[in-house]
Parts: sequence; structure tokens; C-alpha cells
Amino acid sequence: MNSSRRPRTWLITGCSSGLGRALAQRVLEHGDRCALTARDVSRISDIAAPFGKSALPLALDVRNASERERAVRDTEAALGGIDVLVNNAGHGYSAAIEEGEEDAIRAMFDTNVFGLAALTRLVLPGMRARGRGHIVNISSVGGLVGNPSSGYYSATKFAVHALSEGLRMETRKDNIRVTLISPGAVDSELKEGSSDAASSQGIKDFYRIAIPAGSIARAIAYAIEQPAEVEIDEIVVRPTVQEF
Repeated sequence: MNSSRRPRTWLITGCSSGLGRALAQRVLEHGDRCALTARDVSRISDIAAPFGKSALPLALDVRNASERERAVRDTEAALGGIDVLVNNAGHGYSAAIEEGEEDAIRAMFDTNVFGLAALTRLVLPGMRARGRGHIVNISSVGGLVGNPSSGYYSATKFAVHALSEGLRMETRKDNIRVTLISPGAVDSELKEGSSDAASSQGIKDFYRIAIPAGSIARAIAYAIEQPAEVEIDEIVVRPTVQEF
């Protein structure tokens, strides 16, 4: 990140582990301001502590409307207008389509799709008023292809792709850029497997080839650092040996 430009203000969801944690650390180390969020704020206090007033740890469950509103309000009050929103919070669910449990499916859609869209709606008015902004949505290679036991998860990520493309076309004249990041196997809590016994071992095997979360953080930084007239619409990042 270029040290000669003005510091940006970031709001990043899902910072307790994996990509969110790696990205928040990178952003702060490069001199930007960052509101880093997690459902359990105690899991991110160690990231924020060394950076003083440049870091704002916030409790945020993106499914909760009042917490979303408070996160945006507190970020803008403490750090200034939000320049970059990274919709990273999400979770997986593995089940055959026939065997999927309604409550688990809806909970995943609430986080991966509806929470992402709602938080985006909250930051857009400020970005439009300032005439600049960048929305980064974290999808997955699961948003490019469906596989057995991942159909419901892939459906949420296909939705993120569609939302991102529609948003890009809606905001392009307001100097608001939209970037979709589709990681493959990346070191995260997903590597611990699934509560679905039939797919759990396969998930663990898949994540044995995982690349560090910092690899995805660098890809996001690359998109953000492009000049204002350049937009990186989508980046797919996965291990070299990954098949799909």
C-alpha cells in the first residue's frame, strides 16, 4: 500500500480468524484506519491493541440489524467516512440437497447473502455523498461451480456473484468500485470439517492444500491500490494444485 496517499478507513467483517484477521492486520500495519468486527469482540482485541485509535474493534453479527447500524455509525464517528467495506463474514454448511435442514440453510443465507447486502446498503449513501468508495465481497470458487454436498453453500456464493455484478453497474457512475474475491482452499476455520459426517473428512482432505490467508489479503490490496479509473471486477485465488 502506498504510504504517500491519505489513510483510508476500512470496515471489515468476520475478523476473528482466517482472511478477515489477516486483512485487518495488513491494513493496520500499512497505516490505514480499520474497524474490525467479529461476533465475539474478545477474539479481535489483540489485533487492535497495538494500533491505538487507528483500530476500532466492534462486536458485529451481520444478521442483526441494530448491530449493523451501530457498526457503521461507530466507524464513521471514530474513524471517518468508510472508504472500503469488506464483506467477509460468512460460514459454510455441507449437506446433500435432499438432506438439508431448513434452519441451517436459512441461517447461512442470512449471513452470507442477506447480511452482506444489508451492510452494503448502509454504507452506500456515505460513499455516494463523498464521491468515492470500494466494496469488496468475499465469495468462493464455490460460487463458480457446485459440487455434491455443497449445493446450498454454493447457492449463497452464486448469489454474492450476482449481487456484486448488479451493484457494480449501479454504482460505476458514482466512482464506487466493486470487487469480487473468489478464494479456493485457504487456511481458515473451514478446514476443521463439517457437522455433516458424510462430508466432514472430504472437507478436511480438501483443506490440506490450503494457502495462507495472507495470499487473499494481498489480492484485495492489489485491487484497492489501482488508480481510480481502474476497477478489478473479480479475482480468483487458489492453490496451484487445486483442481477446481
